[in-house]
Amino acid sequence: MRAANVTRNAGSRKRNRRKKESGDTGTRHRDRGWDPKMDDNFGGSLTPPVSPYVIERMEMDMECCRPPFFSCTLGQRDGGKSFSADGYLISGSLNRLLLRLDPSPTGYEADTVDIFGFQWVTEMALVESPKLLFGLLRQQISRLEGLAQASSHDFGHANNLYVEADEIRQQCVNFLQYIKVFIFRYLESSRGLSDEPVHPYDELEAQLPSVLVEELYALTVFIGHLRDLSSKTLANFSIQNQGKVFPPSWHLLHLHLDIHWSVLEILHMLGEKMLGQVIYANQFMNLTGKNLTNVSLFEDHCNNLLHDLIVLAVNKYTKVRPSEVLSMCHYQCSCIKELWVLVIHLLDHRNKVSQTENFWSCFSNHLRKLLRLASGEEGARLCDTTHCKDPQGFSWWLVTHLTMLYMFDRNGSQQEKKQIENNWSFTEELLKLSSNNQTGILEENLRMHIQCCLTLCDLWDVNLNVVSILWEYYSKHLNSSFNIPWLGLKGLASVCRSPLSMLEMTKTCCCGDQSPNLYQSQNSFQLFLRILAVQITKGMETSGMHPWKQLKGRIYSKFHQRKMQELTELGLQNFFSLFLVLAAVAGIEDVVSRVSDLLDLLKPSKLSIAQQALIWKGYFAFLLMYEEKNVDVSFLATKLSVNFQLVTKEFYLKTTDHTRKVTLWPLLATYIEAVQEVFETSSYLHLSEEKLLNEGFSLLYRACRESELNAALTFLQVVLARLRSIHKRTIQLLLQPPVPPNSLPVPLVAKERHLAIASVLWRNFFPFVKSQRLSQTPSSQIADIAAGFTLLAMDMPSSAPSDLQPQPLVSMVQLFGWDDMVHPQLVCRYLTHLIQNRSLVDALTSLGCSSYQTFSVHTWFRCVLQQHMNQPLGTTEKMDSSHTVVGKTYSQLQTLRDKSALVSKALDYVGDVVKYTKPYFANKGPPEGLHLMYWTIGCIVKYWALILSTSKAQQLLFRIIDCLLLPHTVLQQNKELPPAMLSAIRDNLSLYLQGLSAIIGQTTVQTAYVKQQLRNIIQQYFGRFLPSSPTGLGIVNHPILLALCESIAMPQGQTLRKAVLLVIIENYMQFRAHAPPPRLASVLSFIHELFKRNQSSDAASEAKLLLPTVLKCLIFVNEPQVKKLAPEVMRCIIENCQSSTSCQVCPHLTSLLRQFIQEYFGIYDQQVYNIMEMITALSRNLVISLIPALSQTLKDTEHKRGLGRNNTQREAYRRLLALLGEEGQAEIIDLEKASDEA
Repeated sequence: MRAANVTRNAGSRKRNRRKKESGDTGTRHRDRGWDPKMDDNFGGSLTPPVSPYVIERMEMDMECCRPPFFSCTLGQRDGGKSFSADGYLISGSLNRLLLRLDPSPTGYEADTVDIFGFQWVTEMALVESPKLLFGLLRQQISRLEGLAQASSHDFGHANNLYVEADEIRQQCVNFLQYIKVFIFRYLESSRGLSDEPVHPYDELEAQLPSVLVEELYALTVFIGHLRDLSSKTLANFSIQNQGKVFPPSWHLLHLHLDIHWSVLEILHMLGEKMLGQVIYANQFMNLTGKNLTNVSLFEDHCNNLLHDLIVLAVNKYTKVRPSEVLSMCHYQCSCIKELWVLVIHLLDHRNKVSQTENFWSCFSNHLRKLLRLASGEEGARLCDTTHCKDPQGFSWWLVTHLTMLYMFDRNGSQQEKKQIENNWSFTEELLKLSSNNQTGILEENLRMHIQCCLTLCDLWDVNLNVVSILWEYYSKHLNSSFNIPWLGLKGLASVCRSPLSMLEMTKTCCCGDQSPNLYQSQNSFQLFLRILAVQITKGMETSGMHPWKQLKGRIYSKFHQRKMQELTELGLQNFFSLFLVLAAVAGIEDVVSRVSDLLDLLKPSKLSIAQQALIWKGYFAFLLMYEEKNVDVSFLATKLSVNFQLVTKEFYLKTTDHTRKVTLWPLLATYIEAVQEVFETSSYLHLSEEKLLNEGFSLLYRACRESELNAALTFLQVVLARLRSIHKRTIQLLLQPPVPPNSLPVPLVAKERHLAIASVLWRNFFPFVKSQRLSQTPSSQIADIAAGFTLLAMDMPSSAPSDLQPQPLVSMVQLFGWDDMVHPQLVCRYLTHLIQNRSLVDALTSLGCSSYQTFSVHTWFRCVLQQHMNQPLGTTEKMDSSHTVVGKTYSQLQTLRDKSALVSKALDYVGDVVKYTKPYFANKGPPEGLHLMYWTIGCIVKYWALILSTSKAQQLLFRIIDCLLLPHTVLQQNKELPPAMLSAIRDNLSLYLQGLSAIIGQTTVQTAYVKQQLRNIIQQYFGRFLPSSPTGLGIVNHPILLALCESIAMPQGQTLRKAVLLVIIENYMQFRAHAPPPRLASVLSFIHELFKRNQSSDAASEAKLLLPTVLKCLIFVNEPQVKKLAPEVMRCIIENCQSSTSCQVCPHLTSLLRQFIQEYFGIYDQQVYNIMEMITALSRNLVISLIPALSQTLKDTEHKRGLGRNNTQREAYRRLLALLGEEGQAEIIDLEKASDEA
């Protein structure tokens, strides 16, 4: 039996496979299990059941050597790669195919193999039953198609369908893999002709290649084209499910991919196995008369597959926007991507081995047909359901993405630096179509095409023809804006605002990186410049200057005088962009020379201001490039400065119309801003930058209006600061050891260049700054610039002009800092820059200028007093601290000599400070100035009290009092002080009062005069600031009360308090007969507030001053506010006296009250008793001490009256005594006894 032969002779077949001995044919036939009577039907071709051991081994073999297949699922097994580990790339299937290795080295080693559920002899099945096996394959495909068409909403049934579909696909893939293994292992090339009898199996084996070609052709016809699959089946490309269970239609679609690729694999292996012999499909040719070989079938199937893939890509392209051309891929799923990679590698490998067409050649033929179809109509129709509306854009898109697939090697790994096969021949054709002037291509399409071309230039080798083709187009469209309307503002063409932006754009064009938004950010011309930069850079890396020399002539030849004159503003912008890119990647000096020659062809009179400004910007952009490349800028700087000077002369002339000046200013502003950019970007300022700062600036500053002058002055500030900063860094580098050998020469040259720049600044800029020194409306920028020149004089004194020598630093400070004629705003801002600069202080000291501190402080005082608007932040705080420091220092000195020296220096600090107050009094304002002036001098009086008490400073003190506190207007009762002045005095009077009270405490000749003046000041301003009513905040915020209540030293505080109370008693609490003084309630409120806030150390004196008048108020005044406040004041006086004595009863109070009783009891006895009752509530002992006086006064009164006892008085007195306890009761008894005795 056949099965017995199989199991018995399996080992023998492996050892004696393909014996060549002619005498062993019988044994050979028996080993194969051949029976002459065996027919080729279904039953005869199947192997009967074999032993369990053989079946188990086959199952293990199939499990371990699972054939590759297309899969979209990417999981952990894939390791983050672009393709599935089950596919043809990652599994190594393609690599083994191209290296002619066993497709499955560990698979199909068993004697039998399971194909479509049946057991077959591994070495014989394909020879004996090829048609049957392929028939079973077609049968399984039909079954899978049936499952794909069936649909079930029952989840259990659907799951069964999914499992069955997966099994069918695996069986089909297994059969295809078996064919590859069989061809590799068992198929032999054709043997020569022989007269010997041929074994029937050998005859079948010899026919197998031809049969395989026929069956493969039949299989391709059976499955048809990918493009003809139903839309339901093709929709499975977009399934997002990453699980392991897929619908039958998904398996059907991917089985088609497996079959299409396997057909190419099998035909390729078949051709190599037959050693390049052409295999004819004899039976097919006999039946149809058509020629069919393995070569023609491979080519036809490959072309059909490429056509199918292109159709699929067209369907994907319909969803691609022009701006997404690089981000949207051409494949629907990773399986299509893998199939593209497989075809690319296979065709390129066959091209190298057998000189057939490579991938690009085959692929380009399809695209050429597509472009030809679209030449006469709107788009091209590839099949019944697919229509390509934009063949050119599609071709660019597909070529670009296929080029990217070249980065994947045979194992599916991406290699960034891999040398990629180019397709320039077809791309040049495509580029000519895209840049055809007659077709009128839109910018949005052209931009996409050029972007794709740029990507190809990055990936492929050099091709200068690309540049030539594109330049042929863009040289005719330099004036175009290259806008895309639907992009909005992003798509609008615009002229670069500055030379630096032009240079930045050039760098962007020369860099190799492509940003994702390149389509929106750059137009097609800028993309062309990128291509130009890439091609020149790559060409110079491989061939030196030869590529540049080739392109230079082609580019330069397009420019002539008429062409230059036709350039608009946008045209000039594109012109400069082109040559800037050329300068960046090629020789800069040659390019700049050519640009200069071309621009000299233009006549300035025929250029608009905008065009001239753009030309200047372009020149400056080249100049900035010179700076970056460390090349001297003399040539360009001279050319630019000459043009600038001509324009400034026209701008300066008085005969120039105002409108013309307004028109010229943007051009001048362009030059100023560009020079500023040069200074800001230069590393060492050692490349002849001083040539840009010519005499034109001296004319410009004198002709500028205010708004224009601000911009020009800002430029000068930047230049000064930049020069000083770089010069300082250069000096530091010179002091460092020269580690790199080339680092020392540059700083040495830079130092000389810096002196040249500084000299130009002094010569062309400083005269205008000096002329603004005495301006009454100075700009703050003048002060900043003057400070910059001052520091420049410190850093580089030799560069200063002769009129500032030999000590330019001192001369500058005298001009702008110490001259009283300079406006305080300017001086104040000027000193702000210098006063904290330690280096400048050291420099002044080293020059022997010992008085710089005195001059600076004096100037600071003057500025503070005169500057009432826009004063620097912190000025008053700094002044306050300086006053305090001087005063504190004086108080700590011990010797008379040191004190005298400090007094002299302090007087030098302030100078004739009073003279700076006259403008304020003359103008009666402004309020801010008056307030600042009174505050400043008040600080002097307060903190310098000890200094002002000396004989040297008394004259200044008296002038301050006479001019600020007691001017003639104050002494004239019929004149009111200006409101602003009165407000300033109110806010700062406390400073003066505290200072004067401190001065009085010193033993000097003029103490009495100062004391009198203090009382005069208090007299004048107490009433002026005293409100008519005690309500509100008038009393609480009274400046004299604030001065009294502040925490000042005790002697000065007591002196001031005594002076104030004396003034109040003498001037504001004097009764006229029995008529009270005006505003008595307010005065009492003031005194009450004073006692509440601060207690006196001399309570007895204050009681002697105040208590009689307060008691008088209680007797004569019936005003409610007075009746309310007088008892409160009396209470404060009594409590203050009681607390200041150690006795139980203050003797001073007893004396004062006894005198009060004797003076007023005779007439106002009832009021006296009422007052005593009030006092009893405060201090009963005090009233008890007055009992003898009260009783005696009562008796004396009755005696004088001569009418005996006064019962009314006695009754009132008895009520008072009743409040005094035992002492009172005893006095009542004594009075009654005395009365009875009488």
